[in-house]
Amino acid sequence: MADERFFTRTGPYTLRQLAAIGGAALGAEADADRELHDVAPLESAGPHDLGFLDNPRYLRALADSRVGACVLRPGHADRAPPGMALLLSRQPYRSYALMAQAFYPTPPVQPEIHPTAVVDASAQIGPDCEVGPGAVIAALAEVGARCRIGANAVIGRAVRLGADCMIGAGTVVSHCLMGDRVILHPGVRVGQDGFGFAPDRERHVKVPQIGRVIIEDDVEIGANSTVDRGAGPDTVIGRGSQIDNLVHIGHNVRLGRGCILAGQVGISGSTQLGDYAVVGGQAGFAGHLRIGVGATIAAKSGVTKDVPEGETWGGFPAVPIREFRRQSALLLRAGRGKGSIDD
Repeated sequence: MADERFFTRTGPYTLRQLAAIGGAALGAEADADRELHDVAPLESAGPHDLGFLDNPRYLRALADSRVGACVLRPGHADRAPPGMALLLSRQPYRSYALMAQAFYPTPPVQPEIHPTAVVDASAQIGPDCEVGPGAVIAALAEVGARCRIGANAVIGRAVRLGADCMIGAGTVVSHCLMGDRVILHPGVRVGQDGFGFAPDRERHVKVPQIGRVIIEDDVEIGANSTVDRGAGPDTVIGRGSQIDNLVHIGHNVRLGRGCILAGQVGISGSTQLGDYAVVGGQAGFAGHLRIGVGATIAAKSGVTKDVPEGETWGGFPAVPIREFRRQSALLLRAGRGKGSIDD
C-alpha cells in the first residue's frame, strides 16, 4: 500500500469497472461485482488488491501470490492459482497502468496564484491555473488553462504553454513554445543556449543561438534534464515522447513522435531521431546523425553513424546488434586465450 502521507487513493472499484477502465476482459470465473481497494506487487498483495503479470519471468510469483485479481495475457491464465480473479488483456502492463491511474489519479490543480509569485502584468494566465510560491512568469508569457507551475519555477519572456501542463519546482523554461499536457519534472532546463562557438586559439567566438525549443503535446521530461534551444533552426521534441532524468538534448536536435530516451542519454546537435526510436541509458550520439523510424539503441552505446529504420544497434562505436554481440564474443575468447567461443 502506498504511503498515505504522499499519495491519495480512490476507490474501491469493482472488477467490472476496472475491466472497462483498462480495456480488459473478465475471466470466466471472475465475479464482476467484486471490489478491489488498492494495487500491489504480486509478492506482497492481498485478497483486496489488484496486481499484474507482463513478464513471464514472474510466473512463479503469480503462482504463489495472494492477490485478489491479476491483469495478464490470456495465454497465462492457466498459470494463475485457483480463486484468483483474472482480467485478460493482450497488453497487460498498459491495462494495469490505466487501472492504477484510477486508484491514484494525478492530484487536481488548486487554482490560485501564491502571494509570493511574481507575474508580469503583460503575462497571460489561463483559467484555473496553480502558480506556486516564488514562481516567476515573465513579460508576454502565455500559460494555458489548468496549468500547474511549481515553486520557484521560471517561465521566461514570451514562452507559451498549452493547456494542462505541469511544470515542476525549480524548472526554468525560456525560448519555448509548448503544447498541451506537457510534464516537466523538477529541475528541468529548457531553452538555454546551445553549445555553439567558432574555435580560435586566441579566443573562442560564441555563435548566437537564435532558434527556439518546440515541445509538442503529451511530452514528459524527467528531472534535471536539459533541452538546448536551436542555433537557427528549432530544437523539436515530438508528440508523446518520454524522456527520463538527466538527459541532455543539444541544439537543433529533432525527436519524432513517441521517442523514448532512458536516463543519462546525450544527443549532440542537429541529430534527428525518427518516430518511436528507443534509446537505452547512457547512450551518446555524435552530431548531425539520422536515426531511423523505430530504431533501438542499446544502453551505453556510442552512436557515430546513421542508423537505418527499424534496426537495433549497440556498442562503441555502435554497430548492428548481431555484429556487436559477435565482437563481444570474440573479445571474450581473446581475453581467455581459448581457441573457440565454446572453450
